[in-house]
Amino acid sequence: MNNQQPLVVRLLKGFGMFWWDFLVGDTPELFVAALVIIGVVALVSESWHANTVAVIVLPILAISALTLSVKRASDAAKRK
Repeated sequence: MNNQQPLVVRLLKGFGMFWWDFLVGDTPELFVAALVIIGVVALVSESWHANTVAVIVLPILAISALTLSVKRASDAAKRK
């Protein structure tokens, strides 16, 4: 008796695993940071109609997230 999952289940699982690896990859904190940044910029832009502030906040938050991620990876590499 064959105990394999149905083809549809395997395809859906593979599709989900691809997107997880593509979006999250090795650094889940950058994925979460991207979602937070998009949310903050959308909130600022829509709630207060402050598009200029949103344009300024976006690169500041993105650079901050990348800087923290690189620092965290550098500290982890130094500990090894």
